[in-house]
Amino acid sequence: MQIIQFEERYRQDFIDFNTDWIVSNFGFLEENDRETFEKIDEEMKAGAMIFFAVENNVALATCMALPMEGGTWEICKLASNKNVPHKGAGSAVFEAAMKWALEHGAERLFIVSNSRLKIALHIYEKYGFKEIKLKDYGYVRGDIAFEYIKERRFLM
Repeated sequence: MQIIQFEERYRQDFIDFNTDWIVSNFGFLEENDRETFEKIDEEMKAGAMIFFAVENNVALATCMALPMEGGTWEICKLASNKNVPHKGAGSAVFEAAMKWALEHGAERLFIVSNSRLKIALHIYEKYGFKEIKLKDYGYVRGDIAFEYIKERRFLM
């Protein structure tokens, strides 16, 4: 398995994996989802990156790092190929998205999720994300959010 940055040939996998995952867990796509899928090129020009775990030219999992404002980046659209075993692929693309954001100026990483998604929540916590409370989670399905604050290292 290798982790790669966005390649056009995997664009539809990004859309399909996420659509399947969202619809199978929550019944429908939200407007924010459709907008992300329709504006991939615009988001990438603005600094976003989509990662794929790939083996034998088959995408196993995907995750996006999306710049927001004020040094905050969203880690989003973490999804996997339901038809192929892919142990560790989700964690690998999640980590790649985190690293991309932090290397490109993120001071804070942000995630909106759902408390039913125990595997995803485990990944977030494994990488040092802490739960935060919001008044508005931005998605009908969103009921939990996490953040990761970049460590500042001071030289003495």
